[in-house]
Amino acid sequence: MTPRALTRAYDRKHKASMATDLPIQLTQTAVDRYHDQGYHVQHGPLLPEPRFERLGEIFEEHLASRGDRRADELDVPHFHDERLLDFLLDACVLDVVEDVIGPDIGLWSSHFISKEPGIGRASPWHTDADYWNGRFDRFTGIVTVWLAIDKVDQGNGCMRVIPGSHRDVHGEYAPVDRTANTFGTELSEVAESMAVYFELEPNQYSLHDSRLIHGALANTSDRRRTGYTMRYFSQHMRLNRDHPGNQQHKMWHGRGRNVVGNPVVN
Repeated sequence: MTPRALTRAYDRKHKASMATDLPIQLTQTAVDRYHDQGYHVQHGPLLPEPRFERLGEIFEEHLASRGDRRADELDVPHFHDERLLDFLLDACVLDVVEDVIGPDIGLWSSHFISKEPGIGRASPWHTDADYWNGRFDRFTGIVTVWLAIDKVDQGNGCMRVIPGSHRDVHGEYAPVDRTANTFGTELSEVAESMAVYFELEPNQYSLHDSRLIHGALANTSDRRRTGYTMRYFSQHMRLNRDHPGNQQHKMWHGRGRNVVGNPVVN
């Protein structure tokens, strides 16, 4: 273990001894599993409870003021609500992110994804990297932190993934009914019998690689299903500034170095 890793390990133990509501950090086993399987599920808190409760209050404000948008369409809310940057750039979150993509971190995006009871749309099988095709020079260093705002389980349509699929070449996409799905296309020929379901209590979280195949069934239950996706990239990846999707997209510097000079807000 490096001197820096030893220091961080000491700091984590010291934090744990000072307060029981601080997040449970990743073990080396968890980190190894993430790289091998493309995901990790953490059944422990990400944020101290008062901060998690405050994030929930901010989400409820966004939900109440969404207008004609569906509850699953609250994308990049931090673009116009800078209060969210306090959570997205929180050391508790960045420590977890650093464990899986390294110390040079940028904030890529965030999204409140809330699926209403009974009518919450399915998320078709996809990879995030496929939808972002061409926006970076490669996709080896993007991680999504999926923080449960509500309790999520198979009953209300929790996320499900295909383990190890981040290491495979994916097939073609086919159109799906846009009114019943959050996206208009879905990966064909997915080995659905291999799916692992991410069941989480509020303030628990999962991590997944942007190349991992994942999705979610519709919420047909009588309970809401809400998560906050926080997405980060290694600043060893280079943004394609000429890509149309990047023209109005804002990114923030998280920590470490801006190795290749990406246009991040400091």
